[in-house]
Amino acid sequence: MITVRKARPEDSAAIIYFQQKMAWETENLILRPELISNGVEAVFLNPSKGHYYVAENDGVIVASLLITFEWSDWRNNDIWWFQSVYVDPSHRRKGIFRAMYQHVKKEAEKQGVPGLRLYVEINNVTACKTYESLGMNSEHYKMYEWLKG
Repeated sequence: MITVRKARPEDSAAIIYFQQKMAWETENLILRPELISNGVEAVFLNPSKGHYYVAENDGVIVASLLITFEWSDWRNNDIWWFQSVYVDPSHRRKGIFRAMYQHVKKEAEKQGVPGLRLYVEINNVTACKTYESLGMNSEHYKMYEWLKG
């Protein structure tokens, strides 16, 4: 049975492992262990940076995601951003992200959050279809970025 919950500091090892796997899968990037470890720890030490959620299958963490905040002056409130979404390959296409999305959306609605956003690699057709099936769309914006290193 899948359960979704807010992550705790003791979940850090699983989150770090998932982020290392995702960086390799999506960008062939090897994350420096001390950098990603400090980055994950920073979220737990400073909740204004965001918060993690994990999905468990029979007590084993099989997915994680990070919610960060974007201040919207138009709405006088934060928009929540899904980031660092990772589902273990053996658990993909089983509704785990859907369960996580619904859990986070319910939390957002309880807190008066006006919207949820995420970005996705343009070639990740499977993920795009999943997000669209949840009622999300990509009609308003195109994202540009500059990233060092």
